[in-house]
Amino acid sequence: MRKFFGVLRYVKGYWRYASWNIIFNILSVIFSLFSIALMFPFLKVLFSNDPNQISDIIAKGKPVFSFSADGVVDTINFIMAQATVANGKLVVLVWICLFIVATIFLKNVSRYFAMYFLAPIRNGVVRDMRNKLFNKTLDLPLSYYSDERKGDIISRMTADVQEIEWSIMQSLEMIFREPLTIVVFLVMMFGISAKLSLVAFILLPITALLIGQIGKSLKRSATKGKEKMGLLLSIMDETLGGLRIIKGFNAEKNAREKFQKENQLYTNISIKMYRKVDLASPLSEFLGVSVLVVILYLGGKMVIVDHSMDGALLIMYLVMFSQLLTPAKSFTSAYYSVQKGLASSERIDKILDAEVTIKDSPNPQSITKFEKEIEYKNVSFAYREGEVGWVLNDINLKIEKGKTIALVGQSGSGKTTLADMLPRFYDPTKGEILIDGVSIKGAKIADVRALMGIVTQESILFNDTVYNNIAFGMENVTEEKVIEAAKIANAHEFIIKMTDGYQTNIGDRGSKMSGGQRQRMSIARAVLKNPPILILDEATSALDTESERLVQDALANLMKNRTSVVIAHRLSTIQHADEIIVMQKGLIIERGTHSQLLALNGNYSKLHEMQSFV
Repeated sequence: MRKFFGVLRYVKGYWRYASWNIIFNILSVIFSLFSIALMFPFLKVLFSNDPNQISDIIAKGKPVFSFSADGVVDTINFIMAQATVANGKLVVLVWICLFIVATIFLKNVSRYFAMYFLAPIRNGVVRDMRNKLFNKTLDLPLSYYSDERKGDIISRMTADVQEIEWSIMQSLEMIFREPLTIVVFLVMMFGISAKLSLVAFILLPITALLIGQIGKSLKRSATKGKEKMGLLLSIMDETLGGLRIIKGFNAEKNAREKFQKENQLYTNISIKMYRKVDLASPLSEFLGVSVLVVILYLGGKMVIVDHSMDGALLIMYLVMFSQLLTPAKSFTSAYYSVQKGLASSERIDKILDAEVTIKDSPNPQSITKFEKEIEYKNVSFAYREGEVGWVLNDINLKIEKGKTIALVGQSGSGKTTLADMLPRFYDPTKGEILIDGVSIKGAKIADVRALMGIVTQESILFNDTVYNNIAFGMENVTEEKVIEAAKIANAHEFIIKMTDGYQTNIGDRGSKMSGGQRQRMSIARAVLKNPPILILDEATSALDTESERLVQDALANLMKNRTSVVIAHRLSTIQHADEIIVMQKGLIIERGTHSQLLALNGNYSKLHEMQSFV
């Protein structure tokens, strides 16, 4: 249960509610105990066929009260005998009925208020867990997600958190109330008969051990089920994202078969899991009744043969023991639910415990402006430490303020990785990157990224309005500023033709716009941010000729008086760069202006000839 108490660490901010929950649970148990414990002595006096019994009890005088079974019973018998003599049996019967109704009413009121104060804990803890999980996903480096399925991460953030809400948080009441009920009743039962209680105390843990073994098996099945659900979500995500290709290649049958196969495996796991869960209640009830029968036999023998126990006390003892079965049964069900929840908790912890490798240093230096140069100093990079083969190998590069540096080369040469290290999406495995002589590892990440604007090959837009997409990440932006940025990006004309202009919702990832329009929206966002450093990652490679011209004009407007790092496959777009860096297998093999590199008649010249021929 260590993991269970690990989940409960989130409760520490809700102790005020937890205290009230405990108080009302205790009251609920006390009223429940009174409604049972006081019923049988009352009825013994009330319905006694011995005409001398009441007078004999009164003749003995008022007993000395003590916290024992005999002391409590004798005191109640004396009070009831006096009341019966003074008021008659019928009046006392009315009192008994009213007393039972009152105690049951107070018991249920207490239970309601216990649940009332548990609700903020249960839902608040899950809310805090969702927040922490979401915040962690934002903090984790991009490299973490290269090894994970997107669907599985979504499954952990949704289905697994929901499982914890339903299985663990809903079980909190049972986990804490039922043991309290069991302990209180066991104490009273020991007071009535230590011998019978000792038998129960020996047999009940044996039944708990049997139930626990099934619980462990359930947790393993639940873990497999969660992993399979993550795979199903990944398949759904890939299918929805690739519908155009699936339909274009008539691959619907393959997609269906793949999904149905995994869905059937998930169903088989779920069937096994629910069968184990459904076994909890009948198994615990059967084992509990079996123990009750043993107690009944031994207690009956003590009354009939040994005459060492009063019959009324045996009945009261059996009723108390039967009252243990309900909380024991609930506790068992809660235990099974917790086992399912712990499987989800372990999957969530894999994200929460993942190391955040890209983070601020203990005493980060603030960088508020860019004045001189960017320098890559002996930079090498591998995605995993100790990995054979470097993505980048001993890169040395200086980018002066106001200059445009172009990165070209074949796919996999390290261009994008080199650019991605500037905003610290990745950190160098060796070497360092400096801005105005300050290592970006020692600077505030937010400050470093505030200096940069990024336009990628794939336009990253959100299911929101045009206005909110352009003003993304910025506060207190006026519509005039947004319109000005859109005009610079050559986007204003098509935006005002939309249904609601700048308040038009652009759909999922901008699906209501063309590729060129989406790209100009991304450029407008970068214009509005007005950064001194630009990173342009093949911003025009996926566009048609007309869209490319419009986007290229927008980029030219954007790059004025800025330092730019441009990744390009189309060499025609970077001919006027101040310096072109040619990369191959993580190395810089050529560098110079467009004319200088053509004169070298090397790799760049060959690339240029191939594109010119095409």
